[in-house]
Amino acid sequence: MNPAITVAIAATYEETRLLATRGPREVLRARLASPTFVHRWTMPLLLESLALGWQQPLRVVLYAESAALSSAWQLTDDLGLGRSTLFYEVELIEPVGGGVDRAGWGGFDELRRWCRGERP
Repeated sequence: MNPAITVAIAATYEETRLLATRGPREVLRARLASPTFVHRWTMPLLLESLALGWQQPLRVVLYAESAALSSAWQLTDDLGLGRSTLFYEVELIEPVGGGVDRAGWGGFDELRRWCRGERP
């Protein structure tokens, strides 16, 4: 059985950081533009491509600085709940818009913890 693939996404107004792990190994690390600057289908298509490439559904862990950002990435439904598709299932780890200490942000350490199942 293949280890599960987890994708952690941190969307802020400055940028979007993405880290994908397969079991304990990192398989993808990326810095993307803020969702306010890109096409709304960028993230769903990227996640579908990863799922098809690995031939298994993804577990997606999402932190969005605001409801507008998670909505812009098309990762939440109209009620603000994480989307579930054939290719991926989105889990929100923070209340959208919740206050988070931003000191030390910008790296991938937080995302590694989220992939392991730890929560802020």
